[in-house]
Amino acid sequence: MTADDTFGRLDDDDYPAYTMGRAAEMLGTTQGFLRAIGEARLITPLRSAGGHRRYSRYQLRIAARARELVDHGTPIEAACRIVILEDQLEEDQLEEAQRLNAEYRRAAESANPSAAA
Repeated sequence: MTADDTFGRLDDDDYPAYTMGRAAEMLGTTQGFLRAIGEARLITPLRSAGGHRRYSRYQLRIAARARELVDHGTPIEAACRIVILEDQLEEDQLEEAQRLNAEYRRAAESANPSAAA
């Protein structure tokens, strides 16, 4: 892997670029919190070759939302469930928007076939 490959991956939201210590520091929480949300299966960090947990930016956003709920008094298990449901809802809404967009595109193309060319 070249340096260019590594730098390119840093733009990838799913690239596990952050160690547990750095992730906890960025979130202003403890490593124990990250372990707890992992045990609750909110996020599953990837493991380095040495077995250390590594987190992506996407996972950090999910963890930050869970922390926000916990900070407002929600039990950690409930916070994790809420975040899972919120994330699923966003995915469903995105899929629906993409489906509608494709339908509108097909309708526009059939109404004006020369515009599609």
